[in-house]
Amino acid sequence: MNRMSIKTEEISSLIKQQLEQYQSALDVEEVGTVTYVGDGIARATGLENAMASELLQFENGSYGMAQNLEANDVGIIILGDFDNIREGDQVKRTGRIMEVPVGEALIGRVVNALGQPVDGNGPIKTDKTRPIESPAPGVMQRQSVTEPLQTGLKAVDSLVPIGRGQRELIIGDRKTGKTSIAIDTIINQKDQNMICIYVAIGQKDSTVRAQVETLKKYGAMDYTIVVTAGPSEPAPMLYISPYAGAAMGEEFMYNGKHVLIIYDDLTKQAAAYRELSLLIRRPPGREAYPGDIFYTHSRLLERAAKLSDALGGGSMTALPVIETQAGDISAYIPTNVISITDGQIFLQSDLFYSGTRPAIDSGLSVSRVGGDAQIKAMKKVSGTLRLDLASFRELEAFTQFGSDLDAATQAKLNRGRRTVEVLKQPVHKPLAVQYQVVILFALTHGYLDAIAIDDIQKFQDGLFDFFDTNAPEALKTIAETGKLPEGTVLDDTVKAYADGFAGTADSAK
Repeated sequence: MNRMSIKTEEISSLIKQQLEQYQSALDVEEVGTVTYVGDGIARATGLENAMASELLQFENGSYGMAQNLEANDVGIIILGDFDNIREGDQVKRTGRIMEVPVGEALIGRVVNALGQPVDGNGPIKTDKTRPIESPAPGVMQRQSVTEPLQTGLKAVDSLVPIGRGQRELIIGDRKTGKTSIAIDTIINQKDQNMICIYVAIGQKDSTVRAQVETLKKYGAMDYTIVVTAGPSEPAPMLYISPYAGAAMGEEFMYNGKHVLIIYDDLTKQAAAYRELSLLIRRPPGREAYPGDIFYTHSRLLERAAKLSDALGGGSMTALPVIETQAGDISAYIPTNVISITDGQIFLQSDLFYSGTRPAIDSGLSVSRVGGDAQIKAMKKVSGTLRLDLASFRELEAFTQFGSDLDAATQAKLNRGRRTVEVLKQPVHKPLAVQYQVVILFALTHGYLDAIAIDDIQKFQDGLFDFFDTNAPEALKTIAETGKLPEGTVLDDTVKAYADGFAGTADSAK
């Protein structure tokens, strides 16, 4: 009897096993039918259980992403080539949310918005992926931004400092040097323990190729990933590329590393999102943008953060780029992004064309993290710069109409002109922070007041060489401690150089 009961249990478990196998054999793939296709979007019926942002596969092997989940059908944005997709084709669910490959293997590579290599250097060997959309860290998962991110640009590091984990907008008209600031910042991250991601949205392939060559020339591709979605690609690729870049950055951030990500530019991403939203019949709002255009940018930029020590203390710093029309920063998309970011670097075309480069408008540019993102030495020497520049611009406009100026006004104008000259910087020549501190110290302590404007760049270069030879310890102190050296070593060294400086210009102008 006992033997019989054991047998019964065995039979029972066998039947259960068979039923489970039978059940799994019944779990067939959910397949739908394409009812419309065109301009990078498709509609399909029969995908009742599709999830938002789910990856869907078409009959020809192309992929799409579920965007609109409606009562009768699903609106799909097609990722890549849509020429071979026809009405009546089958489309099946993959059960996976849209994701991209991530990890160390991507560093030094140029990839598209799907994380596929486009640089001709073979496949990317990584088995890690991350969903392109993920929730931003909450308030308790963050800490204050205190660590500086040095751009190597005197005008930025002194007037609108950027901290690790900050979001600083670069905004200005076309051809005013926005991308140059971004590329120079990447070049300056060499040996700074920083991984950089440059997302080129709607940039010409030739432009992206030129930027990659520049980064290679300065050794910056060793720590940089370039994500490109060109203007010839369908709108969905331009739309998802910044999210793909953010996912790649988060992989490093959540592993305790520091990331700098540049979105160049979000104006083109907004236009691409408007295009595909209108095609999948989402109702248009202001300027025909869909109602969630603010959320499109906010959920992207909120992913930049300085994580708490409990989460490894990693950071992701975002530098989004926005293009204005005729300097109009009060337009719809610029105001949206200004309200999301922690400050903006506003580039003015008038300054750019007059030779002031980088063409940063010190009045309209601001960093809401401010001095917290500066080393103590920089904070000390750059304290009065913004006021000096503001009063100079005001006086300059006022004195165009009069010639008789009192000595105090004349002194302010002289200091202002020298401040503008010192803040000029050639492209792709970022400057280490200790050298920035030295020249700004010389400026704010009046050592440049007697130097002719035309000689200031020569004075600066000579001063750096003089410090390298005569006071290397002072430079080392600034670089390592972030503080000004004790005693009068800076004063003495700058004075010694200024006293022996022989200019080429006739007189101070």
